This record gives sequence, C-alpha cells and structure tokens, in this order.
Amino acid sequence: MMRIEPIARIDLAFSLFCLQHKFNAQVASIAKAVSHTGDGHLYIVIGLIAWWMDEMVGGLFLSVGLVAFAIELPVYWVAKNSFRRRRPEEFSSQLISFITPSDRYSLPSGHTAAAFIMATLIGHFYPDAYTGSLLWASCIGAARILLGVHFLTDVVIGALLGTGTATAAISLLGA
Repeated sequence: MMRIEPIARIDLAFSLFCLQHKFNAQVASIAKAVSHTGDGHLYIVIGLIAWWMDEMVGGLFLSVGLVAFAIELPVYWVAKNSFRRRRPEEFSSQLISFITPSDRYSLPSGHTAAAFIMATLIGHFYPDAYTGSLLWASCIGAARILLGVHFLTDVVIGALLGTGTATAAISLLGA
C-alpha cells in the first residue's frame, strides 16, 4: 500500500512555493477572477449557446454535459466526504487562503473537475476550441492553488475526475 506522507509533503512544499512571495496578493486578485469563471454559471451559458447555435450538435453537447455532471457530482461528494482532506491553510500557519471555500474539504477540487468536464466536452464536440478550453480549465485548477484553497494533488485528481466523467458520458450517450 502506498503511503500518503510523501505526496502530502510535496503538496505542502508546492503550496508554500506558490503562496509565499511578495506578489501573492496581486496574483490572488487575478486568480479570483479566473476561478470565478469556474463557479458554474458559465457552463450553463456555454451549453445554451451551443444548443442555440446548432440544435443537433449543440443539443447533444448540452445533453452529454448534463449526464457528465450527473455522474460527477455524486462521485465528487462521496470522495470529498470520504477523504476529508483538510484545506491548505489548516496544514500550516504559513499558508493563507484568499477566499472562503464553499465546503470544508479539499480533495478533489470541484472547480477543476467541472472545468475539465467542459474542456473534454468542448474538445469532443468542437475540436478547434480544445486547446483553448484545456488551457482555461488548467488555469482554473492553478487558480485554486494560488488562492490557497487546494493542493496540487486535489487539482490533478479533480482534472482526472472531470475528464473521466465527461468521457463516460460521451460513451454512455454514444456521442
């Protein structure tokens, strides 16, 4: 069985590196704006615009997205409440959080999972926009670390969760 301590030490060191510099407040203000794009409202707008622009492909995009989130949300909730990993600022007094997270635990990152659902779906249905959507999803994950509410592994696992659930939904609906 793999021991978690080495991963936790790397996570803590990476968070300290990201949050202990003289520009952390300025970086956090940008990270807040980036993270806010992953709060969920934009996903609904993207789905509805896709449907409005092309009922057939956009409608399928919207349907697959709804199925992906229907799969992801319970998995996310069970994982979050099973792992019960404390947030970064609870691990060290040297780490500060620039926002108040919406829930208590950090693993996995729900913002990152949702962003990677969207990036995967955009990549599948609109391949020309995949690179941009992947960059955007990655920035949301990075923002969560820079805001002090997630560790690197929280974000990586969130990205895997989002990509996996989107891929499962695509497969389930035969899209």
